[in-house]
Formats: sequence, structure tokens, C-alpha cells
Amino acid sequence: MISIYTQEEQGEEWLRRYRGCLPVFACVLGFTETGLIPGISAAGHTSEDRKYTACADAEFLYYGPEHKPQYPLPPLTAGASPVLISRAVLESLKIPIHLFNAGLPQPPAVPVVDLGGAPARCLSGGAAMEITTVHHLFEQGLLWGERLATNIKQGYLIVGECVVGGTTTALAILTGLGIEAAGKVNSSHPVCNHAQKWALVQAGLEQGEINFQSSIQNPKSKIKNFIDPLKLVAAVGDPMQVVVAGMAIAASRSCGVMLAGGTQMLAVYALISAIAQAYALSWQPEAVVVGTTRWVAEDPTGATVDLALNLGKGSLTQSGGTPPLLATHLSFADSRYPQLRAYEQGFVKEGMGAGAACIAAHLSQDWQQSQLLAAIEAQLERLSTAFD
Repeated sequence: MISIYTQEEQGEEWLRRYRGCLPVFACVLGFTETGLIPGISAAGHTSEDRKYTACADAEFLYYGPEHKPQYPLPPLTAGASPVLISRAVLESLKIPIHLFNAGLPQPPAVPVVDLGGAPARCLSGGAAMEITTVHHLFEQGLLWGERLATNIKQGYLIVGECVVGGTTTALAILTGLGIEAAGKVNSSHPVCNHAQKWALVQAGLEQGEINFQSSIQNPKSKIKNFIDPLKLVAAVGDPMQVVVAGMAIAASRSCGVMLAGGTQMLAVYALISAIAQAYALSWQPEAVVVGTTRWVAEDPTGATVDLALNLGKGSLTQSGGTPPLLATHLSFADSRYPQLRAYEQGFVKEGMGAGAACIAAHLSQDWQQSQLLAAIEAQLERLSTAFD
């Protein structure tokens, strides 16, 4: 039910350690105006829809399908929101949920911890966020990572995210850290829009005067200019990245951490390594894994495994090496719902900690494919009949 794609031994050890344990689930919501660019993301049909995706997902995760939402789940190009997957598991297993607003255009209609952040501007301008905001959010991440970990005696912390356009900011962070990531990231589209993402990232890194072209073309050259990873986030990142990095650094000192997502969490892992190195912060890399869905791990239009392996090669990210990349085997091939079968065609793939939630269900209750599918379909059924 769980595949390990990189660092097999370390991944096995992590899974052994937390078998039978229930996690605590945190989800960090953020926003980047990059997500409003036409065609950049399939997480909401129009730019207007995408403004509210994180609020809608948070509301559904917290309250479930019977609650009349202030922000209904947006119509997608195809498929159904991955929050259905997360909600099915968290509700069945009674896993505690903590939601954090790292910077949204409007406050979500659920109990959230407001971290005092702000939405990011489009990364193409090279000035996505104020550096003071980035430092503040990083401190908040450290603080909350420690807080959440103190209540975890035996288990582990899952940290998920919701940022529309987040795989593009992830590409920018990875590239800025000197990691070869172009053409390797995922997206919510069935065929990844690599060219569109890459053009935006190049513009942003040039505008922000972060030019690592040399290090990308010539892997032998060492990066000449030392880059402050927090300044990189301010230039081309989004508010979620730095919060999750802080949370994971602090929590890893005392419990296991599963970064819930694909490309975006690999970028966060790279950021953790770079921040720990640049600011001489202690953390426990062996406590941290990345957990996602097989739709991400085996995405034929991305190269997730390659990307994970590349993290260990960057001179700025050596402190963490390559993380274990884990994925749930969940399949929707036999689902009776076309919205779920769309995942098998490459739509949506992941979000809101969906893959990690399935891994948690298997680890703690030994759930198999049939139980997962039944629980997820039940959510969809309840949603479709809730307000008839």
C-alpha cells in the first residue's frame, strides 16, 4: 500500500517506527498571485475560482460535506478536490486538524491560526513578498512546529498545504537553490505546463537578480554568490513554504514529520536544508519524509523521483541530502465516480495532504485500497446529496 521511491532504508525505518501511531495533521494555507495567471493551474476553473480554492478546501476538511459552506468547493477543469481524500481519512480515524493561514486574500470561514502573513505577488516580478513578512512567517513556523510537537508523544506530524500555483513557486525556489528542476515538477494538469512555469520562473529570478543560469548549465561550477534562502522566498516564493520549513525544522527535533505533497514539499525540503545550513539551525533530517500519491510520484509528465534525488546534489541543500519519498498506492481506476477516475488520467493528483492521509490510514489502521476507496466515495456521495 506504500511505495518508497528514494532512500529506501531510511524510509522503511521511518515507517516501522510509526506503524500503529496516529498523526497530528496540520495544513498551511497560502496564496500567490501566480495562481491567477490563465492556464497556470487546474485547481479551480477560472482565476476568480482559484482565489477561493484554499478557503473552500479548508472548510470542507474541517466541517465535512454536510456543512453549508461559505466557500463551496470550486468547479475544477476535471476531477474532484483532493480534500475529499484527506477528509475521508481524518474523519474516520479522528485525526486532530490544525489549520494555519499563512497569507490568504480573505480569511477562511473555519477556525484557523492566523500567522500574520500576506498573499504573495506573482513570482515573475522577482518581489513576491516583503523580507520582514518572510522572517516573521519563518519564526511563526518554528514556534508552531515546536508547539505541535510537544503534544505528540509517540506519533508524528503531517504538514500539508494548499497554495494554488504552488508548483510554480516550488520550481522557482528549487532553481534558485541551484537544483536542476526544470521539466521535473508536477502540476494539476494531465500534461504539465512546463514551458509556462519555466518562463515565469526565469523572469522572476532575473527580476529578483537571482541568476543561477551558470550553475544550471554547468553542474561542475560551484555557486559563486551565497544566497540567503529567506531572501529567495521573498523574491519568488509563497507564504506557505517558509512556514512549513520552520514547522518541520522545529518538530523534527522531537518527533517524526511527514511533509504532505509532491513537488511543493520537495521544494520545502530543499528550503529546510538551505535555511538550516545558512542560519546554523539544528534539525533531524532522518525524522523527515515526503509523503504523496502515486499520481505524483509516477507522473509521466514530470520527474518527481529524479527531482527528489537532485536535492542531495545541490551545494546549498547538502545538510538534508535526499529525503525518503513515499507514496500511497491508492487507485481510482475502479471508482464508480468519473470525478475520481479523472485522477487516473492525470488530473489534480494531490493537495491538502491527500497522499499523506492515505499513508497514515495504512500505517495506523492497516487500511487497504477497498477501505480507502469506500471512505472517499462516501464523502463524494454525501457531498452530492447534502443540499438536494
